[in-house]
Amino acid sequence: MKTPPRIETARVTGDLKLEIGWSTGETLPVDLSDLAQPPFDALRTPDFFARMTRDEWGHGLDWPDGLGLGADRLYELSRRQAGLPTASEFNDWMQRNGLSLASAAESLGMTRRMIAHYRTGSRPIPKVVGLACLGWESRRRQRAA
Repeated sequence: MKTPPRIETARVTGDLKLEIGWSTGETLPVDLSDLAQPPFDALRTPDFFARMTRDEWGHGLDWPDGLGLGADRLYELSRRQAGLPTASEFNDWMQRNGLSLASAAESLGMTRRMIAHYRTGSRPIPKVVGLACLGWESRRRQRAA
């Protein structure tokens, strides 16, 4: 991601669960259960997990002994878990369909600039845009058949 959102707030809500407030204005829950394998297995200890801190600039979350997760990974994971489109999915859609910024913008009826934001993750992708991408691709396949 070129300019991932910054973490503005983060709080522990349960075992391996956090709620993160993003610079995009979103507040999303995230479950780190799937990440709790080495070296992240230390997160399974509730006291250790509770010692989470936001780094000074909001670029990630840190735990003792140098363990940390970057904002880009956490943002992608939290949006995916919430059922929202992610920058990597949007970028994959563009690549799969051979779309440039300009052609993706034309296909979705948007500006090239907004497509660039969605592609890099610097702006949250609305659910309706994710659905539009799925519909556009489905229709394209039907026409090709």
